[in-house]
Amino acid sequence: MYIPEFNRVRDHADTVSFVQANPFAILVSASDSGPFATHIPILARIVDNRMLLHGHMAKANPHWNLLQGGQESLAIFHGPHAYISPSLYESRESVPTWNYAAVHVYGQARVISEPERLLEEMREIIHAFDPAYFEQWSGLSDKFRDGMLKHIVGFEMAATRIEAKFKISQNRTKADQAAVIGSLNGSTDSAAAGIAKLMQKQGLGV
Repeated sequence: MYIPEFNRVRDHADTVSFVQANPFAILVSASDSGPFATHIPILARIVDNRMLLHGHMAKANPHWNLLQGGQESLAIFHGPHAYISPSLYESRESVPTWNYAAVHVYGQARVISEPERLLEEMREIIHAFDPAYFEQWSGLSDKFRDGMLKHIVGFEMAATRIEAKFKISQNRTKADQAAVIGSLNGSTDSAAAGIAKLMQKQGLGV
């Protein structure tokens, strides 16, 4: 990913927080016919100071077969984004742009097919996204749950390289940054408002 130095995220804690806050990702792997991508939720945890990604996909999805060859895969985590009008800047001789935040995590994934590990994966996904449902899930019959597990494949991917980019007007003046934040804060678009919040969190415009 192209990252100008002023857009590079250097605080690892910010990167981890972003990945965990934006878990719906794109997993990309190489195939004989070219890149193959799957849109899935991917959870991240830190193990021995290293980011470990994990998730699952449908067994009918051929992507999991691509994870067994030892090749590098890429998980793309994308967050808020917004069009930025040059009318917000002090200088009239400015160009339009797009502000966004993204993190690329590279690594070699390995497939998880053991029923016990898959069951634990499902528990973590439910706790992360729908904890109120966990009691209902726990009450389902073993036959139903075992049947569900037979239709999914889990995976883990230890990060070997991470690229984190926040393109949020860092190269503009504080006055321009404040104008961008003010404009996006008033937007009904949650993605645009999210950029304003991220800019404020990063201390821009002040």
